[in-house]
Amino acid sequence: MTSIKLNYEDVIKKLEAVEKAVGQLSMSELSDLGKNALSTTSKWKEREKEVHTLVTTYTNALEKNVQDTKANVDLLKEQDEAMARS
Repeated sequence: MTSIKLNYEDVIKKLEAVEKAVGQLSMSELSDLGKNALSTTSKWKEREKEVHTLVTTYTNALEKNVQDTKANVDLLKEQDEAMARS
């Protein structure tokens, strides 16, 4: 029978590294393009807002995934410890 070993410390370290990297993700505020009234400028601003929204959504989802993964790893550790005690 094949066994799977959970190396809890390594997994948690990697998840913490991901959390740190996510915390460093940031986008500056929308750039000021002056009072240009060109259609290109308007489209640029719209796209920049869309990208900002996408990055924010992605960052939030990534933070949630890391939290969920940590919770699952903790649960696996508890289950392993309970099985070892039995």
